[in-house]
Amino acid sequence: MRIVTAGGHGKIALRLGGILTGRGDEVESLIRNADHADEVAATGARPVVLDLEHCTVAELAAVVKGSDAVIFAAGAGPGSGAARKYTVDKGGSVLLADAAEAAGVRRFVQISTMGAGKPPAAGTDEVWAAYIDAKTQAEDDLRARDLDWTILRPGRLLDTAATDRVLLSTPPLPFGSIARADVAVVLAEILHASQTTHTTLELIAGDTPITRAVSNIGSQLITEDGAALTD
Repeated sequence: MRIVTAGGHGKIALRLGGILTGRGDEVESLIRNADHADEVAATGARPVVLDLEHCTVAELAAVVKGSDAVIFAAGAGPGSGAARKYTVDKGGSVLLADAAEAAGVRRFVQISTMGAGKPPAAGTDEVWAAYIDAKTQAEDDLRARDLDWTILRPGRLLDTAATDRVLLSTPPLPFGSIARADVAVVLAEILHASQTTHTTLELIAGDTPITRAVSNIGSQLITEDGAALTD
């Protein structure tokens, strides 16, 4: 596969780049800071310097054109204010979806977060509330599109070692944590899992091997557009 990942220098995307290129996929990773190019290239991915907050749909579509899938793994990150949650976490996803449609790329995997899809709790910090709202709006935008989308909502992200064991299901799951390394493996599996299209999935640490957890999805849910899935 040829895969384009937005947010290519993120902790999940770096891990994912190594997994995908290790299995023979061609990966192009979008970064906004050229200083991160060497770190991205070390994973086997090809760095592409393009700032999602300042590029056009046409510029992004030119990069995406000819790919088999796109992954939205970008985020404003810690220390950013509420405004950038909307320009990156929402706006970046919308821009990538626009570009995918313009380039004729149907497969779109979006990394969201547990907590999206419902209002932030009363008294929530302003920046966190904006983050949840931006992710919710990004999800809603993607669901309305004629793309083969999958939305993945991981729990609290940890920099611990991979366990290869998770709990992956349609919402709601109890809030929990998950290693970024395991999120990357799940994403790599989801790319090939057609039964996960038009589906929102939540992900936390669990007891099921990742390959089985992804393959089990088809036997346990009905997609959000009402189509029944079977093994």
